[in-house]
Amino acid sequence: MKIKILVFLFFVSFPLCAKPILTIGSKTFTESYILAEIIAQIAEDEGEVEVARHFGLGGTGIAFKAVEGGEIDVYPDYTGTIKEAILKESRLSGLDEIRKDLEKRYNLSLSPSLGFNNTYALALRQDSQREWGYKTISDLKERADIKSVFTHEFMKRGDGLKALERHYGFRFLNPINMEHSLAFEALNRSRVDLIEVYSTDAKIRRYNLFLLEDDRGFFPKYLATLVMRKDLKEKFPRTYLALEKKLFGRIDESTMVKLNSAVELEGYTFTQVAQEFLGKKQSKASGIPLRKIGYLTLEHLKLVFVSLFFSIILGIPVGIMATKNKLLGQVSLIGSGLLQTIPSLALLCFLIPVFGIGAKPAYVALFLYGLLPIVRNTYAGITQVDSSLQEAADLMGLTSWEKLRLVQLPLASINILTGIKTSAIINVGTATLAAFIGAGGLGTLIVVGLSLNDEKTILTGALPAAFLACLIHLLFEIVDRIVIPKGANI
Repeated sequence: MKIKILVFLFFVSFPLCAKPILTIGSKTFTESYILAEIIAQIAEDEGEVEVARHFGLGGTGIAFKAVEGGEIDVYPDYTGTIKEAILKESRLSGLDEIRKDLEKRYNLSLSPSLGFNNTYALALRQDSQREWGYKTISDLKERADIKSVFTHEFMKRGDGLKALERHYGFRFLNPINMEHSLAFEALNRSRVDLIEVYSTDAKIRRYNLFLLEDDRGFFPKYLATLVMRKDLKEKFPRTYLALEKKLFGRIDESTMVKLNSAVELEGYTFTQVAQEFLGKKQSKASGIPLRKIGYLTLEHLKLVFVSLFFSIILGIPVGIMATKNKLLGQVSLIGSGLLQTIPSLALLCFLIPVFGIGAKPAYVALFLYGLLPIVRNTYAGITQVDSSLQEAADLMGLTSWEKLRLVQLPLASINILTGIKTSAIINVGTATLAAFIGAGGLGTLIVVGLSLNDEKTILTGALPAAFLACLIHLLFEIVDRIVIPKGANI
C-alpha cells in the first residue's frame, strides 16, 4: 500500500517539478543562429527553464508567425525589418514607437537593443570598384545595366529595391533574384557585379567587397532586438534578468562581425561562438557527429512514411471512386494536380496559422503532395484493365466489390505501386524543406549549410537524402515482387 501511495505521489508531483519550456527560434542566416544560440545558453545557464531550439525558420514571415502563434517564445530580429515587413509602417522611428505598435497590433513585445545596427548596404567586387571608380550608390546611375543580384525579401519589402530606386532616381535593369549566401558566391565567381549585404556580414571581409556609401541616406537603422511573447518577462523573470545583464546592449558592430567571422571564416560552430561570447570554456566538439546525422535521418524517414501512409489511405479510395463517376474523377484529378502547383515552402507557410511550426504542417503538406501520383495511377490502372476481362467478371456474376477486389485491383497493382513509389521518392526531396518550419530532418543540415555557404554541410544533408531516395526505390522493387500477382505484368 505504501509503495502505491509513493508511486501515486511521484506521478502527481512530477509535472509540478518539471521546468517550464522556453522555445527559441531563429531565421536562416548566420547572425540569427548565433544570437539565438546565445539566448539559449544564457537561459540554460540561469536554470529557470528548459530550452527548446527551433532554429532555421525560413524568413521573417515564418519566424514571426511562429512567435505570434505561440509556437516559439522569442527570436532575434531587427527594427527596420519589423517596421517594414511586419508593421508596414515606414513612418515609425525609434525602437519605442515600434514596440508600442507591435504590442498594440500583435500583443508581442520587443527587448531593448542588443547594441548594434545591422543595416543594408550595396557591395561591389573590388576589381569592379577600381575599374569604375564608384564610391557611392548615386554613382550607379551611370551604369544602371550593371549585373545585380538581390534577395527575394529585399526585392519585395517596402524599404527594399523599389524604394531604393525611387529614392536615388534610377532603376536597375534585369536584377536577378537569388538566395543571400548564393549571391555572395555568384559575386565571387564574377557572375554578377553588385549585391545587397548586411553591414555586419562576415562575407564582406571574406570576399574582400567594397561597400558603396549610402550618400543620400536611404537605409534606416536596423537595430538588433528580440521579438518576444509579451508575458515572457513575467513568466521567466530570472531568465529575462539574465538576458538584460549578459545580452542587451552588449554587442556592438565590430563584435558581431567578429562572431559572424568566427563561424563563416574560421569554422567554429554556433555553440562554440556563443560560448566564447559568454566567456565560457569552448566545447571541443567540431563537425557534425554521426549520432546527429542518424537522428536527423530517422526524423526524415518519419516525415516521409507517416505522410505517405495517409496519402495511400486516402489516395487509393479516391482513385477508385474516380473510376465510378466521370465528374468526380475529373474533380479529384484536377484537385490533386492543383496542389502540385503550389510551391512547397508557400504551402508550408499557409499551414502555419492552422498547425503551427514543426512536424504537423510538414506531415500535412507532404500528405497533400503525395496524393497526385497515387490518385492518378490508381485511376489509370483500373481504367486500363482490359474490358473483355471486366465483361467476363460480369458474366460470372461477380458483384462490383468482388470485381474490384479480384480483377481490377490485382491487374492495376503495378500502376498503383508505381504511384506510391513515386510519391515516396518525391516526399524524400520535399521533406528537406520542412526544416524551414522547424520540422527537423536532413533539411536542417542543408539549411545551415546554405546560411554558411558551406558545401560540406550541405552535402552532409543532401547525400543521405539522395541515398534514402535510392533505398526507397530498391525497397519498392522488392515489394513489387512480393505484392504484384504473377502474370499481372506480362
